[in-house]
Amino acid sequence: MLLKLSLKQYTVLAVPVQPPPLKLTHHGFYCCRIRSSANDSTDRKLPFRFPLKWKDPKWKLSDFDSDVVKKSLNTLLSRTQNFLNEATSLYVKTGKLDDNNDVDHHDSENLLMGELTIQSEMLDGNISLAAAVSIEEFSRMNGLTGKKMQKLFEALVPKYVYKDARNLVEYCCFRFLSRDNSDIHPCLQELSFRRLIFITMLAWEKPHRLGNDSYPDGSEEAALQTRLVREEAFIRIAPAISGVADRSTVHNIYKALAGDKGGISFSVWSSYINGLLKVHNGRTSYKLQLPYIPSEQVLCVGFSRKQPILKWEDNLAWPGKLTLTERALYFEPMDFFKSKKRERLDITGPGAQVKQTKVGLFGSVLFDSAVSITSGEKQCKPWVLEFIDLGSDMRRDVWHASISEVISLHKFVREYGPQQDDLVSHVYGADKGNKRAKKEAINSISRLQSLQSIEKLLDEPLKLLQFSYLQYAPYAGVVCQTLALNYWGGPLVSKLRNVRSPHTKNSRALDEAYEDHVHDVDGSVYLTQWMTSPSWASSSSISFWRNTPLKQGLVLSKNLIVGGASLTERAAKICREKSKVIEKTQATIDAATLEGIPSNIDLFKELVLPVTTMARNFEKLRRWENPYLTISYLGLAYAIIFRNLLAYVFPTTLMVAAGVMLSLKALREQGRLGRSFGKVTIRDQPHSNTVQQIIALKKAMRDMENYLQNVNVTLLKIRTILLSGQPQESYIIAVTECASHL
Repeated sequence: MLLKLSLKQYTVLAVPVQPPPLKLTHHGFYCCRIRSSANDSTDRKLPFRFPLKWKDPKWKLSDFDSDVVKKSLNTLLSRTQNFLNEATSLYVKTGKLDDNNDVDHHDSENLLMGELTIQSEMLDGNISLAAAVSIEEFSRMNGLTGKKMQKLFEALVPKYVYKDARNLVEYCCFRFLSRDNSDIHPCLQELSFRRLIFITMLAWEKPHRLGNDSYPDGSEEAALQTRLVREEAFIRIAPAISGVADRSTVHNIYKALAGDKGGISFSVWSSYINGLLKVHNGRTSYKLQLPYIPSEQVLCVGFSRKQPILKWEDNLAWPGKLTLTERALYFEPMDFFKSKKRERLDITGPGAQVKQTKVGLFGSVLFDSAVSITSGEKQCKPWVLEFIDLGSDMRRDVWHASISEVISLHKFVREYGPQQDDLVSHVYGADKGNKRAKKEAINSISRLQSLQSIEKLLDEPLKLLQFSYLQYAPYAGVVCQTLALNYWGGPLVSKLRNVRSPHTKNSRALDEAYEDHVHDVDGSVYLTQWMTSPSWASSSSISFWRNTPLKQGLVLSKNLIVGGASLTERAAKICREKSKVIEKTQATIDAATLEGIPSNIDLFKELVLPVTTMARNFEKLRRWENPYLTISYLGLAYAIIFRNLLAYVFPTTLMVAAGVMLSLKALREQGRLGRSFGKVTIRDQPHSNTVQQIIALKKAMRDMENYLQNVNVTLLKIRTILLSGQPQESYIIAVTECASHL
């Protein structure tokens, strides 16, 4: 007898065989595992488990356990219902990303049902299902089974490293990832590989199964589908994959992807990878579309008729096509008469900088949606580019961050790269250091564009770009030093005669100065002659390089260490911890901003600022500070009064207010007002002691007394006029009211 069940591209076979070759489980089941054929999709290579029960070649109804059969049928019906729900949901699914639903739940479940050969009992407990799946699948991708990989790892590392199942997960994963050195890992195109990486993060976070954990009826597999990847697991695994993240900004990428969900779901993870692949694939078409840039790599192209990019020059805005490469900006204006030529602005010089600015007609600062780029050359004028964005207000920020990353890249190369070309030949691979640094900057911009496509950006996109973030991050100097060692460091291939350190005046032999060089975990050397940056002489730098142990864990490459951390990872961790301290301090300051009388007074001043501005302008009119403006105002007021137009003043005011509101709404939708427009800014109050607080309170009471006196004087004047306490003034007011009525 042959039972065949076909779901989508999966084929499940349950073949009755003789009892001797099969083993009976504790429930009386026989399990048959059959892998899919080679013609199946690469995303669906892992099988179902289809349990059957029989004890004799001749079936008898009395041999079947009714409870077991009922449980098996319920499981099969549940999976069928999930499959039908997913199939029907495709016709009603919207384009919005749903973080709570995993569209690949059915496929991920099949991934978890693979055959496992690994020994689940470790020295420190049983490994979890996610860890077992990750170890087994990566072992097979390395050409071994999970059991053989486990024995190999036990022979390579000490016992204290082997006993932690997390290190075994790292070894199997990192050994496969260390083979690739491309811009973005090619296996990320496979949906099954993305699932495997996601499960590896879950396995790293929870490598052991607790004794009280129980997952009956296969609910452990279902539980993995709803779990979220936490920060520590993402920070450890994601940078190991080419193009996915870097050690410096991986924590900010996690914040962007996780949002307020508390973790990263598989749907968000897969969407992020899809965005990365689209960005990298899109850049291959730029070479065909832009033949006039043959020697430079195009990073961003901005061109849209609905959302144009405007170049402001001499109070005129020209729409056009903007192109960003790793060396320059190109602007091609849209000119039907072909009178304006393509322009190029080099941004590799030491004086290049970019900043956000406001633009408007006749030199006004109305629209907060532009950037100003300066090349640093005297003969080149600064560019002012406005980015109109009808969808959100992040387009200008993304372009600003991308341009800033290119400028920061060249600044990093000038500061930490080799200045003496004759010494580059002494270190193997140092001549490719500039290329490695450029690749990191390009990948950072790719990640920023991917996050923009799935609408997962931070409020400050600069935090998502490595070199831009290291321009102001704490402990950034040491992180840059480790990156320099990573890019330009390598084994010495020839002997140096004399060595002159930039921090010492005398020349010494190589053997004497060898200890001044910095070394990586794989033996790479960064020469002391290249240490021209002032950050090398800082106390934090000296402490880091003296106290950092090189031998820690199993080294697979300079960036992948099992059971340990690379130099860049250690420096980035310190930088991340210091950043958290600063953010916590700033959050404390922000939380206490509105405490106390001075802060509330400042808040009140900000809220009544429009009223005070109007009162100040009326005071200027009353004092005749601008006679022409005062005469114009009086003429308009008399015209309204004597032309009987007072009835139209209030409706006209409402119409003007409505027009202003609609105009602000339209400008905000275009992103031309900036994200800070409309926010109330409260200045931080200096710390004061008890005596200063008493003096401030006394001053506030005095100001309140003066204010009450002025109000009382005004009310007394009005009362006196109404009660004819001053006949002359009362007569004038009465005559004026009668005249205005007539």
